Amino acid sequence: MRQVVGPVPPGRDPEEYDRLRRRILWMLPTGIYALGTRSGPSRNLMTISWVTQVATEPKLVGVGVERAAVTHGLLVSSGVFALSILPRDERALVRRFAKPVTDQEVDPETGAGTMNGAPVRAQVTGAPILDVALAWIDCEVRHRLDFESHSWFVGEVMACGAPGESSASESESASASAAAPPVEAGVLRMEDTRMNYGG
Repeated sequence: MRQVVGPVPPGRDPEEYDRLRRRILWMLPTGIYALGTRSGPSRNLMTISWVTQVATEPKLVGVGVERAAVTHGLLVSSGVFALSILPRDERALVRRFAKPVTDQEVDPETGAGTMNGAPVRAQVTGAPILDVALAWIDCEVRHRLDFESHSWFVGEVMACGAPGESSASESESASASAAAPPVEAGVLRMEDTRMNYGG
């Protein structure tokens, strides 16, 4: 039996109220992503749902990570993470990263290879990014707030990208639309899966 976390309003059955509260909190619109971390030669990808932009100056993104997770330890020791924003048709992929990665063949120099059979690459921080990502965000941690179950890591965006983006080597006349993420494919959301939490 799971322990009910308080507070519970007076006169409410704790277990019944806990079920209702979980259902309501799960209704908050949220995406589901893959969070890549690395510290030295150690790397991990983790399914995560508690993600949001938290500031515009500087550009900051926050992620909530369970304190017992492998990813948490890597984040604390390295202070870097990469977020893969996934297309809607990759809903089965997130299950591969619900537990720590056990199968990985990644080149230590380039960061390219596979993790749990999925192709990955690295950008500025060296944290793994899934090749299938609609877009990616590479961050360095600037702040950390610890709670009993999770820590909230706030990272500054050091680099980001998407398929079809213009590069420095391309003509400066490349249209802005060529650099835009292909959002028409749809971004994977929690309700697209049978999951109700990742992190």
